[in-house]
Amino acid sequence: MANKVRRGPSPRLLRDISGTRFERILSNASQLSLVAMGALAVLIALKLGEVVLAPVFLAVTVGLMFGPVADMMDRRGIPDGISAAVVVVLLLGLIALSAMLFAGPVGALVERIPIIWEAFRRELANWKEPLSAVGALQQQVQQVLGADPATVTVQVEDGSGVQDVALTAPALLAGMLIFLASLYFFMATRDQIRIFVLSLCTTRRVRWRTAHVFRDVEEQVSKFLLTVTAINIGMGIGVAALMAAIGMPTPILWGALAAVLNFIPFVGQAVMVVILFAVGLGTLNGLEGALLPVGLYLVLNFVEGNFVTPQLLGRTMMINPFLILFAITYWLWTWGPIGGFIAVPSLLVLFSIVRHILPMRPPVPKRVLRHAEAQPAASEKPADTAAPDKAPAKRKPTKAAATP
Repeated sequence: MANKVRRGPSPRLLRDISGTRFERILSNASQLSLVAMGALAVLIALKLGEVVLAPVFLAVTVGLMFGPVADMMDRRGIPDGISAAVVVVLLLGLIALSAMLFAGPVGALVERIPIIWEAFRRELANWKEPLSAVGALQQQVQQVLGADPATVTVQVEDGSGVQDVALTAPALLAGMLIFLASLYFFMATRDQIRIFVLSLCTTRRVRWRTAHVFRDVEEQVSKFLLTVTAINIGMGIGVAALMAAIGMPTPILWGALAAVLNFIPFVGQAVMVVILFAVGLGTLNGLEGALLPVGLYLVLNFVEGNFVTPQLLGRTMMINPFLILFAITYWLWTWGPIGGFIAVPSLLVLFSIVRHILPMRPPVPKRVLRHAEAQPAASEKPADTAAPDKAPAKRKPTKAAATP
């Protein structure tokens, strides 16, 4: 009789698969894939929606920064609409004041640009021989690789600066209007937004965690931005004083620029170093004079980053530098300078959400771990300390026990 053909997996194969939990692995992998695809879709949507989403996100970040001001007015009975209008007017006043502070130094710098450029050309003339040697080496490399150095491709692009400004101005004006409108309505309706989100929570535990997320986001982002703003103002004053001491032109401008660029970690400092080096090379004498403002700025930035900021913000709000660099890189690529400004606040918001969704214990410092590991070894004592041939000493009766 012919053997029957068995269809489907054998019982042994099913036992092996169940023993390795293959189905659970596939289920977890599918869920992680859905999360990854959702995150990728969000990142692409943020890139494509830059025109609208960037001003809105900036408005929310600035609104969280001015949250304590609105809360102070709310406690005094001022309506939300009026307090939101006060915040918008206050922000516009700060922008106008900053523009007035920039106007004078920028005008003075524009007048000195021909002098600085001439000095910069003289300094570059001293580097003619090293640069020519590098150019000759490049030509030799091109000849070895088979490229023709005499072939030069010239590409002329149509358009002019006036046309670019004409095309950019409406988009910039629209972005400013979206930012101001978003800021006003966010400040006026932030309590309603919180109540609406809490009403969507189905259980009391989820509602409790969501309320704590709102509280932590408002407290941490406002504390971070206000503290960093105060630190950057102090940084700008210090840079202006140092630049004035070494004879750099328009020191107020460099102080204000350092304060603004300090909102973008790593990238802002790198841009400031390049600007100071170029202006110092065209203003001061020689390469040493160009490196002097850069060195003073780096020393001041080192003191601010390693002593002042950790002391004022506290270790609990310090974020891994790798995550900061990654966030700044992504947000600068996505939304430019606006993305660089909201990079660190977005990390604080993300950490607040993750902390309450996935409660984690705070990391234990290394010195505490070393002390805990060494404590049992120091406190351990052998069980039998007395010699085996000696009897334990008798305990003397106390005075109260000896009296009848």
